[in-house]
Amino acid sequence: MSVAGFKKQFHKASQLLSEKISGAEGTKLDEDFTEMERKIDVTNKSVFELLSKTTEYLQPNPASRAKLGMLNTMSKIRGQVKTTGYPQTEGLLGDCMLRYGRELGEESAFGSALVDIGEAMKQMAEVKDSLDINVKQNFIDPLQTLQDKDLKEIGHHLKKLEGRRLDFDYKKKRQGKIPDEEIRQAVEKFEESKELAERSMFNFLENDVEQVSQLSALVEAALEYHRLSLEILEELNSTLQNRISTASSRPKKEFKPKSIMSSLETLNSTQHNGVSYSSSIKSTDHEINYSLNGKKSEMHMDQPCCRALYDFEPENEGELGFKEGDLIILTNQIDENWYEGMINGESGFFPINYVEVLVALPQ
Repeated sequence: MSVAGFKKQFHKASQLLSEKISGAEGTKLDEDFTEMERKIDVTNKSVFELLSKTTEYLQPNPASRAKLGMLNTMSKIRGQVKTTGYPQTEGLLGDCMLRYGRELGEESAFGSALVDIGEAMKQMAEVKDSLDINVKQNFIDPLQTLQDKDLKEIGHHLKKLEGRRLDFDYKKKRQGKIPDEEIRQAVEKFEESKELAERSMFNFLENDVEQVSQLSALVEAALEYHRLSLEILEELNSTLQNRISTASSRPKKEFKPKSIMSSLETLNSTQHNGVSYSSSIKSTDHEINYSLNGKKSEMHMDQPCCRALYDFEPENEGELGFKEGDLIILTNQIDENWYEGMINGESGFFPINYVEVLVALPQ
């Protein structure tokens, strides 16, 4: 830094110190300028809050929220990516319903209804994907640009103006000790910075219709999401009503119990004829040994689960804590590093390398 530059910094620091400690009054700018500066400050704060709250609105789940923040908008525009890259809750519910509905089969009214709702939920997950992408492209990204470019530039002008104001006030109070030429130059620079800051704030505030357009894009995206969701749900409701009507008018089957003795007699008869049959029972259950409070237990499970290899203490909101040996029900795989699961009625996220999978999630 040159000697002149060092002196200027010293002047600014001295003036700021005298204003803060001694209560010295600096040059006051006009009311119009002060009001514009206030509005810019409020706009800056509102944009910061809107970016955060809109992301939470789209994805309350903290893990999915982080992935939404990394969503590549340009890839979406060019059609290089078909989905958001993280699961929607509607899709997870749909997968669950489809899995068990297909296991129950078409003969089951409950199973068929599960399949119907599962397929509708998968469609709603796609609609939710479109909402996330649309809002990010047409609302979040433009707001981020506004914050990073226009508001940042105005902030730079205001900061420079404040520095030149301090330099001018320092020299003005020492008139007679400081050459008149230096004071004149300080006034010119102060005026120049004021005009730049004032013009940039004026242009920004006069063109705030752009921010209204961005808000309109948010509302249109939400409207489209709810319109498509309504269409899906109305069609689903109609299908379910038809299923209820069909199931209600279906002839009731008569229960005919089978005698154990008659089954044994049939079995003995076939064995006496020199032919033996073995009965095979298909089961989807898995026998699992796990530790609970230090004791070994045995349990049959027919849903995805895993056993904790180590203790895991949650450090962030949304994480699931457990002890070594605990049995955890798996509900979803977030990515290659994290599972989502449930234990003792609590759900959350935990690292994949902390557990041993006993029953894998369905593909």
